Amino acid sequence: MRKIFGYILLTIGAFSMLVPFLWMVSVSLMQNAQIFAYPPKYIPNPVVISNYTAVFKVAPIAKYFLNSLFVAAVTVVGQIITASLAGYAFARLKFKHKNLLFFLVLITMMIPPQVNIIPLFFMMREFGWLNTYQALIVPGMFGGFGIFLMRQWFMSLPREVEEAARIDGCNIFQIFHKVALPLALPVVATLAVFTFIVTWNSFMWPLITVSSESMRTLPLGLAEFKDSFVDITDWAQLMACSVISCIPVIAVFLLGKKYFINNLLSGSSK
Repeated sequence: MRKIFGYILLTIGAFSMLVPFLWMVSVSLMQNAQIFAYPPKYIPNPVVISNYTAVFKVAPIAKYFLNSLFVAAVTVVGQIITASLAGYAFARLKFKHKNLLFFLVLITMMIPPQVNIIPLFFMMREFGWLNTYQALIVPGMFGGFGIFLMRQWFMSLPREVEEAARIDGCNIFQIFHKVALPLALPVVATLAVFTFIVTWNSFMWPLITVSSESMRTLPLGLAEFKDSFVDITDWAQLMACSVISCIPVIAVFLLGKKYFINNLLSGSSK
């Protein structure tokens, strides 16, 4: 009975989270007159596909989309490289002040991101990176969460596996590259999903570092898209643009879902 009650609660919770998304999709396929009709209409009739084509005429949404996709993809690759290397070093290598350095990494996770915006902005200005892809990508390639996540996983890796590779003649980098990292694929996928979602949805950092229209990411484009309506907001087109912005996030989650769930299950079994 308790198990059935738990499933009911989970179903209610899942449905409550899906309702806003389903409503957004429904509104994106409606005419503006249907959106504010009373009684409310939940199913578009007729279905207006032209809302999705119209958004590309109002603003350069395709350019914003490609900018966000490029920034998020490169950031994910950079985050995986830096976090996995640092995590493996903290887990397996012996060097001076290792525990102190790892403690400092953990402290960075306790600092709100908003606190870092001003010093990061001045750094980007000194480097001459304002209004460039470097400013959008490089700060996101390093993070305490990714290092902590990878380090904890490598700590759980049996040393016998690495010892066997060492006996076969592998050096420390070969052990990391050919043994440890392939086994860490579930946690790597988890880190990739988290990093992609955070980077894709980032608004404040691109807002203060990007000034030209050609460098804007999709969150900035959505804000500009809403402001482009002078007299009245076209909510159908705005929702269509929002649906487009959700597609990559959903696709990345579905692609990494298998590894993401396996990582959660393996963590619970440990």
